[in-house]
Amino acid sequence: MNKRIALIIGHPDKESYNFALAKAYKKGAEVSGYEIREIIIQDLGFNPNLQFGYRKRTELEPDLLKSQDILKWANHLVWVYPVWWGSVPAIMKGFLDRVLLPGFAFSKRKDSLWWDKHFTGKTARIISTLDQPSWYYKWFYASPSHKAMKKLTMNFIGVKKVRITTIGPIRFSKEKFRTKWLEKVKKLGQTGQ
Repeated sequence: MNKRIALIIGHPDKESYNFALAKAYKKGAEVSGYEIREIIIQDLGFNPNLQFGYRKRTELEPDLLKSQDILKWANHLVWVYPVWWGSVPAIMKGFLDRVLLPGFAFSKRKDSLWWDKHFTGKTARIISTLDQPSWYYKWFYASPSHKAMKKLTMNFIGVKKVRITTIGPIRFSKEKFRTKWLEKVKKLGQTGQ
């Protein structure tokens, strides 16, 4: 099967290290001939607030409809974002709320607590940055953002195979550390992981 990759960037600052990581991943994927399409969340024109919850449908803006098309097209989803307050950035959370809707990413079953998952067969990679060592985030905080993205978001909609790359600490990191990780992420792109 031809690898079709959606690269979703959740950092609001284009000069961030997260954008450099996304660029490295994309470069690696292109070298290997993978098809890749980007969703740069901060460039999208949309209201991140799910205004009525699930009680009433909020019309999707054109950028969100286009994002849904990319997510549907892809068979591998790559999420690049910083961990802020143990979670994803607000703009990315708003994107998840507005895009991964019932009827698109999953469907609730009538008179049942169960649901149908519409993203089965897809894989995902999470690339997240921290201002603390990754081992500290894992052992002292139990990786809340990773659990939320992997189990409560990706697994919930049917993406079973989710790999996680955690890079930290970024704060006070040296050029050598950052360059090493850019090369590792580029290799992930080359292998389509």
